[in-house]
Amino acid sequence: MMQGEVNRVTVIGSGSMGHQIGMLCALGGYQTIIQDIEEKALKEAESKLHGIMNRWVSKGRLSEDEKMKAFTHLSFSSKLEEAVKDTDLVIEAVTEKLEVKKDVFQKLEQFAPPHTVFATNSSTIVNSLLADATDRPEKVVNMHFFFPPLVMDCVEVVMSEQTSEETAALAMDVCKRINRTAVLLQKEISGFVANRILGALQKEAVSLYEQGIADYKDIDLICRKALNHPIGPFELMDLSGLDVAAFVMEQRYQETKDPEDKPFPCVIEKVEKGELGRKTGKGWYDYPS
Repeated sequence: MMQGEVNRVTVIGSGSMGHQIGMLCALGGYQTIIQDIEEKALKEAESKLHGIMNRWVSKGRLSEDEKMKAFTHLSFSSKLEEAVKDTDLVIEAVTEKLEVKKDVFQKLEQFAPPHTVFATNSSTIVNSLLADATDRPEKVVNMHFFFPPLVMDCVEVVMSEQTSEETAALAMDVCKRINRTAVLLQKEISGFVANRILGALQKEAVSLYEQGIADYKDIDLICRKALNHPIGPFELMDLSGLDVAAFVMEQRYQETKDPEDKPFPCVIEKVEKGELGRKTGKGWYDYPS
């Protein structure tokens, strides 16, 4: 497939990342399908997107006609085979677990056309770990969007040694069309750039908290006031989900075997309690409904 030939995009997973990535693609003019095995999740995703787009219209960021046009480009499906049978690009946005993603890529190889490019939105897992689940490693790439995708401008496009220049160019071109700033990384590393820097900050913040040097609220306050960060590291964990933070660290640890990369005990404790952040109403902070 040549650069610019993408007409149809399928996003696998309708969660906090997937449904917004799908909306970006629809706004960019692509015929887009958001696929999820749960019908309830798809209905919730559609409802959330209507709410977000209605707010954009009310704030003048989007016209009513532009909103309606975008939704004509967007559809939802619980059937993977139907969702990918005619697609040009798949963006996988399922849970941050290697085995789950590998299973998805094996099914994509079975159902998607030979020309289809497979992208993973993983925030940590390099695409070469998924490519061996397919017969097209040259067509596998990372497209790492940041949370929330409809707000955050950057996308890390990451090549493995097997990813073709053509595939990377296609991913960069898609980012341009959906109005996102893409940065191409031509060498893989777990966590890429942003999350390695963020992870170092987060690790130090949690260490200071666990040592009793400062309360998590005070650490967040210092990061906001002294470092001019928009939110503190604990607030950010609540925003993205403490379960996601734990998954990311566990995946890093499995790759490096460095005990320093293991999930933080205080984070694991919260995950086991079901205190995952904003999405459950409680994490480090409380979020009344």
